[in-house]
Amino acid sequence: MKFATDLARRMVCEYGMSRLGPLTFGKKEEQIFLGREIAQHRDFSEETARQIDLEVRRLIDEAYQTAHTILESNKDPMHRIAAALLERETIDAEEVRMLIEGQELPPLRSILASPSDPDGTPQQVLKPRAVAAPASPKARLRRHKTVNSEQKRAALRSSPFCK
Repeated sequence: MKFATDLARRMVCEYGMSRLGPLTFGKKEEQIFLGREIAQHRDFSEETARQIDLEVRRLIDEAYQTAHTILESNKDPMHRIAAALLERETIDAEEVRMLIEGQELPPLRSILASPSDPDGTPQQVLKPRAVAAPASPKARLRRHKTVNSEQKRAALRSSPFCK
């Protein structure tokens, strides 16, 4: 409420956005020392101060009525969105659009379902394979020689010339 009132007062006194016309009221004196706020010098009468207060009140009341009307006219979509947020905790823009249009959201999928499982069946849990420590260069060379020797023996056995 404080922010709304400060904004309305600035609209009237600084920006000239009121029925009082495009006028500014009050002179600002900047006292920037140890966090002091900007002071405002009053150069208008008590009657003008009363009119400023009435304009600020009118702006606040109009904004309140506008917000109340918007909320009342959109009560059902707001309740649908609130219920969906309570159920799902998060909803995306497409789901908000669906709720505003009065459509039902698709059933909530299990967090265990993979993207390829539209029916929500749980995905298979795979156990991680044990990872061996990296072999030394000599061990890699021995393994390479062994594999090559075994491949050569298998090739010789299957060769038509060795039979």
